[in-house]
Amino acid sequence: MGNLLRILLNNQNASRQSDNLFVDFENVEPTDSERRVWQLVKTVLESSQEVLRELQNYTGATEEIRMAISNPKQEDLQDRAWQSVTPLVSKLRTFFEFSLELERVIPELLGELCSEDLAPKEHLEQQQALFKQFAEILDFVLKFDDLKMTTPAIQNDFSYYRRTLSRRKMANEDEIQAGEEHVSNELANRMSLFYAQATPMLKSLSDVTAKFVTQHKDLPVEQTTDCLSMMAKLCRVMIENPEHSQRLKEETRLFCLRVMVGVIILYDHVHPVGAFAKTSSIEMKSTIKLLKEQERSKVESLLNALRYTTKHLQDVTTSKSIKAMLAN
Repeated sequence: MGNLLRILLNNQNASRQSDNLFVDFENVEPTDSERRVWQLVKTVLESSQEVLRELQNYTGATEEIRMAISNPKQEDLQDRAWQSVTPLVSKLRTFFEFSLELERVIPELLGELCSEDLAPKEHLEQQQALFKQFAEILDFVLKFDDLKMTTPAIQNDFSYYRRTLSRRKMANEDEIQAGEEHVSNELANRMSLFYAQATPMLKSLSDVTAKFVTQHKDLPVEQTTDCLSMMAKLCRVMIENPEHSQRLKEETRLFCLRVMVGVIILYDHVHPVGAFAKTSSIEMKSTIKLLKEQERSKVESLLNALRYTTKHLQDVTTSKSIKAMLAN
């Protein structure tokens, strides 16, 4: 109860502090104090754009699988489907392993951005390069999940791979040819759970953030939630404020919108009462209004993320007006 009371008392201050703060996402460079963690995260993020490109170009083996299933006795079709699926599974393994790399560095970022030695506003003022990296992770996560949701072949390919691998083992044909990636049963089970999620990267990010809060019992939960709410408001104000907005390129504006939504989802998963309660420091009505003012095709996936991946939207404490705003 003590922690919850401190959160509620801190919300009013947290909601005002970011009004005049601007983060130069396009040009910010790390300070000496940020450099160690910044370099660690940079090494991981360097692969993020390649992961997105590979996923965007993922064609799947739908036709080859269909032909193999329809003609189970034609060995040439079985071999063609297998040869088509195995390199795709190798890509899926790469995507999954990248999520594990993100899980490894996110606690490092949160440890710096949410530590008690600075107030939330001071963190964002003095650690803008680290905040940019955290924002880039959120941006990647939402882009990845948006692509995954529009690529149904992923789960179909992986399911076929697992079934066929099991059958080949039973027939003593499980030798993997040169150049093919073998996925162990344990890894396959973990990958299956990962890809079964509608938004796997967001689920991974939410879980690791919640775990960070749980494991760091010496760090008050409100320190993390105040930092997250500050990030969300900062991104919103940078677009709402004409003085700030005119300094942003169009892609940076969209970047801010994606980061704003990603941070709100994280907040909703780690805050005791979530982002939608009246006592929350997240201004949900202003956030939803801002999203709906944008071109619909550019923000529909973000609105859907708020609708379907948050934790507390359907709580009785969420106002009917907020539910109505997200209902259409």
